[in-house]
Amino acid sequence: MIKLEIAIGIPAYNEEKNIASIILKLKKIANKIIVCDDGSNDLTGKIAEELGAIVIKHDRNLGYGAGIGSIFLKAKEINVDALVTFDADGQHQIKDIEMVLEPIKDNNADIVIGSRFLNEGDTKEVPEYRKIGIKAITKLTNASLNEKLTDSQSGFRAYNQKVLNEITPSDQGMGVSTEILIKANSKKFKIVEVPIKVLYDGDTSTHNPVSHGSSVILSTMKFISIEHPLKFYGIPGLGFLISGLFFILWTLQIFGESRQIITNISLIGIGTTILGTILMVTAISLFSLVTVVKERNSNQ
Repeated sequence: MIKLEIAIGIPAYNEEKNIASIILKLKKIANKIIVCDDGSNDLTGKIAEELGAIVIKHDRNLGYGAGIGSIFLKAKEINVDALVTFDADGQHQIKDIEMVLEPIKDNNADIVIGSRFLNEGDTKEVPEYRKIGIKAITKLTNASLNEKLTDSQSGFRAYNQKVLNEITPSDQGMGVSTEILIKANSKKFKIVEVPIKVLYDGDTSTHNPVSHGSSVILSTMKFISIEHPLKFYGIPGLGFLISGLFFILWTLQIFGESRQIITNISLIGIGTTILGTILMVTAISLFSLVTVVKERNSNQ
């Protein structure tokens, strides 16, 4: 196991009640702590600065993804070997950091996710609606990944230097967790999970679960459509095209036998054929564009 220069990144919004105790504990295991003060209107940033953390300040609250993006850029700037992202709400355990880092230190992974669901016995404190939502989003995310995960939404992760250099998160919301995984998969980075236990003191989430879940699902679908356009647009497009041609042939058969056109059947045939064609053209166009961009980036 090699010794790495580690930074721990904490996206924080109005976390003055937790940030001091977390930083003080983290300073015992890491000398570089990055806090992104995402437009807090309390003393979060000031406390972090006084305790010696590297503080990035957003003028206004931009969102969790924007915080992660700023932390990625800062970690790349200070040239660390690995970055651990750690929530500021006190739910993650400091002792689990070494476990999350171990596969990277052993050069067995590029990204390590601290999973709440790898050991089902450790999920008793997770609210039931969260379990259902996270597992549903994880299944959707897994559709675009080579390696199947149990917790795609965990914010407790470790990234090696290669990931920091090659991935720049762009999603400003909670969808950033999925974005990073989809981009990492396209670059063939090795993603592994290790079990962690989360400490819930009631439900401390500040996000409405419906809007949160909807945002993540929409973001996931967006990045799947960009990274896998043939799968996202092409498969449905082919289905619509086949259905449309079936209804058109059925219309022609009826016309040939009775000289009558069944309006409903013909309209369904025309509509689904047009929709299928549009989706197929979109799939091919986006696939060509993504391929060109990837080749250009690989040659730079």
